[in-house]
Amino acid sequence: MSSVEVHQHIVSLLQKPNPVILDIGCNDGTDTQQFLSLCPQAQLYCFEPDPRAIARFKKKLGPSLYRVKLLEIAISDRNGMIDFHPSNADGDAKEWDLSGSIRRPKNHLTVYDWVRFDRPVSVETRRLDDWCSEAKLNTIDLIWMDVQGAEADVIAGGMQTLGNTRFVYTEYSDRELYEGQLSLQAILDLLPSFEVASHYPRAVEGDVLLKNTRF
Repeated sequence: MSSVEVHQHIVSLLQKPNPVILDIGCNDGTDTQQFLSLCPQAQLYCFEPDPRAIARFKKKLGPSLYRVKLLEIAISDRNGMIDFHPSNADGDAKEWDLSGSIRRPKNHLTVYDWVRFDRPVSVETRRLDDWCSEAKLNTIDLIWMDVQGAEADVIAGGMQTLGNTRFVYTEYSDRELYEGQLSLQAILDLLPSFEVASHYPRAVEGDVLLKNTRF
């Protein structure tokens, strides 16, 4: 499946014109833009702590920026400040900001040895449950989560929210690219009310769409 086809498939499952979508780890807004194109009335909340990605997000969205809510924070298991490990590279991949994480890199350093991680920076972070409570969001249609190994942190701080979420799309890796990164089975163990709706594997890592069986 191409990226466009994945987004189209997910929007078809949501079956509503104005779904509430949380894009956690939105980076430059590529996925946000896809959802806006497919579902113009979507209520999109986008979270990103990396200043470089935030700048690209604002530039990419341009005149459509007013249609989404951009939160310049990380989502984790605590409120306050947290270390963020920004990624970088050299040559054609200079300013590579797609691998930054609140988790320290581990096997990523050898599996993708062309990516380096610069000195950690302190960024604001919030628990998903606390943020959603303040935003008065009772039901989430989709959480699109690309948090580079920090899935456990998002889940720990968002159990109530996840219980009220219809679908979760997340990346996973079974080779611990970041310290403490959850395998697919470990993610499923933490979310017993969810089942696999679609699986997009890439060797020992990939993406998965989970459906909440309570809905």
